[in-house]
Amino acid sequence: MKTRAITAFFFTIVMLGSILLGSYTFTVFYLVLSVLSLFEFYKLIKNSGIRPHRNIGIMAGALIFLMAAGLHYLKYDVKYLLLCIPLIFSVFITELYKKNKIPFANISYTFVGFVYVTIPFCFFHALGFLHSWNEYNFHYPLAFLLMLWANDTGAYLFGVKYGKRKLFERHSPKKSWEGFFGGMFTSVLVAFGLSFWFTESPAWVWAGMALLIANFGTLGDLVESMLKRSLDTKDSGGLLPGHGGLLDRFDGLLLAAPVVYAYLYLILY
Repeated sequence: MKTRAITAFFFTIVMLGSILLGSYTFTVFYLVLSVLSLFEFYKLIKNSGIRPHRNIGIMAGALIFLMAAGLHYLKYDVKYLLLCIPLIFSVFITELYKKNKIPFANISYTFVGFVYVTIPFCFFHALGFLHSWNEYNFHYPLAFLLMLWANDTGAYLFGVKYGKRKLFERHSPKKSWEGFFGGMFTSVLVAFGLSFWFTESPAWVWAGMALLIANFGTLGDLVESMLKRSLDTKDSGGLLPGHGGLLDRFDGLLLAAPVVYAYLYLILY
């Protein structure tokens, strides 16, 4: 528990710093985070005997993130994102030269890495430029993380105190419905608090954001648990002492970030 607390403290400081220290720090930090998370995903999948194209996947993942981030800095046309396609689809050609009984499993999991890891981080990064396409604003990404952490903390505390009815025992035996609604309540409470500080959106928009984070953040946790159980693995990695790997810490973000971005974009624009 001491190790977990120390890791959580320093990791929280780093996370907050990455958001508050400006757009370039924000971009570089989440580029590195997305690449490391993708590397962790491919390493995890490799335990099952499948061999995704890790090197091509990581290069393509970094390029996808940089191209998406570059839209805000360099202001080029969205059509230039198509330049990622040749690199992404080179996995088919590379697989032709490998001797493997399940070539399309290797190809499929390479693509799954982009969809499951890289694209959600791109959407989270885009939250920083949602208020203005060309100017960074830390309000939405910071609010996202605070609501996500509030949901996790509330779910844990309410689950320990009142948890009786299992939420999804097959994939996560410790989660309960009481914890789920407790996390949602805590997240909405934080959202209303933030609405007094971040006044660019009304309180109901922040509350809606909190509800989506509570629901899809929990689903993200369950999906990652499903992945680890299918591979008979306890943690996705060992980068964070006492917490496991990056995927263990960002499982909620991976499903929630694209949904929250879509919600805010549709509501605000």
